[in-house]
Amino acid sequence: MSRAPEFISLSDAAVRAVSGAGSRHAALIEDAFGVLVETPGGGVSLSGDTRARAAAKRAVQAIADRADQGLEIGEADVRVAIGNARTGQQGPALPSGRRGQVAPKTAAQARYLECLARCDLVFGLGPAGTGKTFLAVAHGAGLLMRGEVDRLIVSRPAVEAGERLGFLPGDLAEKVDPYMAPVWEALTDIMGVEQFRRRREKGEIELAPIAFMRGRTLSHAYIIVDEAQNATRLQMKMVLTRIGEGARMVVTGDPTQIDLVNSTDSGLAHAVGLLDGVKGVGVARFATEDVVRHPMVERIVRAYEADAAKQRRKD
Repeated sequence: MSRAPEFISLSDAAVRAVSGAGSRHAALIEDAFGVLVETPGGGVSLSGDTRARAAAKRAVQAIADRADQGLEIGEADVRVAIGNARTGQQGPALPSGRRGQVAPKTAAQARYLECLARCDLVFGLGPAGTGKTFLAVAHGAGLLMRGEVDRLIVSRPAVEAGERLGFLPGDLAEKVDPYMAPVWEALTDIMGVEQFRRRREKGEIELAPIAFMRGRTLSHAYIIVDEAQNATRLQMKMVLTRIGEGARMVVTGDPTQIDLVNSTDSGLAHAVGLLDGVKGVGVARFATEDVVRHPMVERIVRAYEADAAKQRRKD
């Protein structure tokens, strides 16, 4: 039995934002919710079952609100609105940093955030500068500050030290901090120096080098495994099986930047191959065009990719 379409009155700017160039945005909404989106003039018409229309309406309204604020709406914004509508969130789940609200800048980042919101274990794969670590940290910081997890645990293989951290001077924090610098910078950007220091002193933020995680069960925690391409297969299996009750984990890395002596021993690509498609596991892949650092970074990455392709052809 067909249901009468629901009409939502919108401004012209909002209608254009919901439709998108070539109706691309409308197509994303249709695919996400199984509805039909039409723009007969003066607003948007939604056709579909009651539940689907209600969710699609939340996404449409969120896009329209941003458009009416004079903000430019891209595909990434539409995907975020869709993700929020699916989970029932009324606003962004990410906290604000020193430069304002943390938000995705590319469609790949938006898909990554969707994975982080719905999956217990997420792999974020791609080149440097795509925001995979920063967004994972921002998501984890938001969960911690809202009390949805008790601890934020960051783990990273210290390949340069050969994991033989006992030979380095100082306590554990002094030995490992240099390897955690990108994560600490992201956390202080989001939380501020004082809140970061206070939470770390209370044990709510913890560094846990992969070599020191064996035998632990991490419950009610958000775990970030960064630079995971430098974890061996045995280390990867060990760290993945640390997930305890109420815990969530994100594993980030660039499979093309392996620093291990034996690159075939890298556990990242191996784990993704085994777990992609398993219930509760999400895999987000970034490409060169998703680099959001200085434009020079994208050009550098492309140059190295071209050189690698040339070497493969020679071989």
